[in-house]
Amino acid sequence: MRKAKPKKRLVLPDPVFGDTKVSKFVNHLMYDGKKNTSYEIFYKSLELVKTKMAKEEKSPLEIWKQALDNITPQVEVKSRRIGGATFQVPTEIRPDRKESVSMKNMINYARKRGGKSMAEKLAAEIMDAYNNQGGAFKRKEDMHRMAEANRAFAHFRF
Repeated sequence: MRKAKPKKRLVLPDPVFGDTKVSKFVNHLMYDGKKNTSYEIFYKSLELVKTKMAKEEKSPLEIWKQALDNITPQVEVKSRRIGGATFQVPTEIRPDRKESVSMKNMINYARKRGGKSMAEKLAAEIMDAYNNQGGAFKRKEDMHRMAEANRAFAHFRF
C-alpha cells in the first residue's frame, strides 16, 4: 500500500448491554442507515430467545455470544494465482475478521430463512447456532472442510 493504513474506527457500546460486540452486530444488520430499526430487531430477537430457551441458565446475551463462538471459522481459503494455475490456499483468519465473518454469516442465513419477521428469523438462527446446527454453522463447517482439503497448498501462503 502506498498510503498509511487508515485508522481503526472506535465502535461505541450499545445502550442496553453496554457491549461493543452488540454494536458491531447491529451495524452489520443495518440497512440504509436505519440503526434504530436494527437495534429493535436485535433486542426483539433476544427477547424471543429468552422466552423460547427459558430452561437455559444463561442470559440471552450469553446465548448469543456462545452462538457466535460456535459459528466463528478459524481458517478460510483464499485464491492465489501461481504460474497460470489458481490454488485455493488455506489461511488463518485475523481475530477481527473472524468476528466480522461470523456476524455476517449469522445475519445472511437468518435473512434466507423462512419466517414472519426478521426478529423471529434471527432468533431462530441464534438458537440453531447455539445448538451447533443451522445454515451459519454449516457454512463454518464447509469453510473448514475446504481448508482441510486444500492443506497441500498451505506452503503457498502469503
